[in-house]
Amino acid sequence: MRTLTPSSVLATILLGACTAEGPTAPESPALRASAAAGNFPDLIALPDGFWPEGIAFGRGSTFYVSSLATGAIFRGDARTGEGGLLVPPQPGREAVGLKYDAHSHRFIVAGGFTGQAYIHDAATGATLAVYQLADPAEGLTLINDVVLTRDAAYLTDSYRPVLYRIPLPPTGALAATGDIEALPISGDFEFDPATPIGNANGIVASPDERHLVIMNSANGALYRVDSRTGHASEVDLGGASLAGDGLLLVGRLLYVVEGPLDQITVVRLDPDLAGGAVVRTMTDADLQFPSTIARFGGALYAVNARFDVVPGPDVAYQVVRLEVGH
Repeated sequence: MRTLTPSSVLATILLGACTAEGPTAPESPALRASAAAGNFPDLIALPDGFWPEGIAFGRGSTFYVSSLATGAIFRGDARTGEGGLLVPPQPGREAVGLKYDAHSHRFIVAGGFTGQAYIHDAATGATLAVYQLADPAEGLTLINDVVLTRDAAYLTDSYRPVLYRIPLPPTGALAATGDIEALPISGDFEFDPATPIGNANGIVASPDERHLVIMNSANGALYRVDSRTGHASEVDLGGASLAGDGLLLVGRLLYVVEGPLDQITVVRLDPDLAGGAVVRTMTDADLQFPSTIARFGGALYAVNARFDVVPGPDVAYQVVRLEVGH
């Protein structure tokens, strides 16, 4: 099993997951009003040495952040900025992208170089399921990001041209290993297993769930992918190339985290997702090589993964709040 270490950080730049818009618990009007009034902190400290990657919001103002270094999960409160470890370090695990499932009050985590995915109870942090999606002994794998639809979780693999589909039964039952599907990505998607910065990365789903949009971090392109067949077509951005990692889709606006540039680029997609145009960029002095974002109220919350700094026990990490209007 290959694990992330400080010496491997340069080979994993841009290999974060995305945090995309998925099924989440509704926000209360009081919470939205409080956030709009500026009552929420703009900078939330994570534990030193945590080496974060993914972020997702759960019930109310609760959010979860994953740790690349140890597989731990931090649970915090966006209202107060306080929090602590919900899931302690897990030997042999990595936690990359994660998504919250409001129906079952669980979250699904991409397991990085382990080739695994995990399902945790969002109340207790208990591990409910471990799925071995790919065998690292058979070649490099990096289970990178996850998006939820009404009946499944889709996960990207940055070193293999497949999507993994884990059913999410409406009963809340856990999927059997034999029910997991490896969906080959075909069509226009350019996949280079030798690239040092990965391929399939951030992922979001269209509102009707017929298509997925995937960020290719190796060539800077976005792809529209049929969620049933895996057939991909490049999204026409008029020649624009993105240093993209995490994605967030809100209506037709796609927020693309460009970590090396310390910015979030906003793309307005066409109704059919076949094309789009960059409409603006968002920056903030507190951004330090962000990896992923999640939305809460009228703000985006970006994770400072700091991939340009060798991780260690004394490295500080944060979650940065950005008003969408900035």
